[in-house]
Amino acid sequence: MKKNKIIYWTATIVIFLFEGLMPALTSQTELAKEGIRHLGYPEYFRVMLVVFKVLGSLALIIPQIPKRIKEWAYAGFGFNLIAASVSHFAVDGFGFNGLFPLIILVILGLSYVYYHKINEHH
Repeated sequence: MKKNKIIYWTATIVIFLFEGLMPALTSQTELAKEGIRHLGYPEYFRVMLVVFKVLGSLALIIPQIPKRIKEWAYAGFGFNLIAASVSHFAVDGFGFNGLFPLIILVILGLSYVYYHKINEHH
């Protein structure tokens, strides 16, 4: 059980850092604004995405959040990461910018699987 919790919390903290904290701290930078423009998305989409990423990452990291909300957060991140990968592949071709969201998706999957492993008896 201890190993399962370590894997769960490690993966979940990585998601929190990459999908919640980093976007919250960097969303107003020129690099972030240009990144969204480069992919062809409007400015309001960037703001909406950051709000949902911060809320979703908080939903995953706070233990008291109801399981149903966590399920929606996992689903939202899954859709977002797949869409980010597709967007980068469509605009830039095959490369690291398109692969990185898939790496984070694998970490999200680890968090999800181990979330259920440690909560199956509760």
